[in-house]
Amino acid sequence: MTKNVLGGVLQTCCTDPLTGYYRDGKCNSGEEDLGQHTVCVIVTDEFLQHQRAIGNDLITPRPEFGFAGLNPGDGWCVCVEPWKRSYEAGIRAPVRLEATHEKALEVVSLEMLKNCARVN
Repeated sequence: MTKNVLGGVLQTCCTDPLTGYYRDGKCNSGEEDLGQHTVCVIVTDEFLQHQRAIGNDLITPRPEFGFAGLNPGDGWCVCVEPWKRSYEAGIRAPVRLEATHEKALEVVSLEMLKNCARVN
């Protein structure tokens, strides 16, 4: 059973667009997921622009990878290191804790994630 950062069962992040390293809608991660696509965020324009500025372009469609590009309001499993860089720059897209993989805690603290927790 895959767990989230709160210790519960990992919930689905987003299915439209279909996210996750394995394109299963969840922020699952394994040895082959070198980028650790473990943080479930609801992207904002500011977050998308910052990610692109640091080399993680989530806006431009990449049809060769089945990626249509993201728009503000989309859910997405983002790589934990670029997420951390945005966080440290003060750019904080809402995080869905129940859909964020526990492996993210190897790189960032639960406090950091909670600071961005999406309020339902």
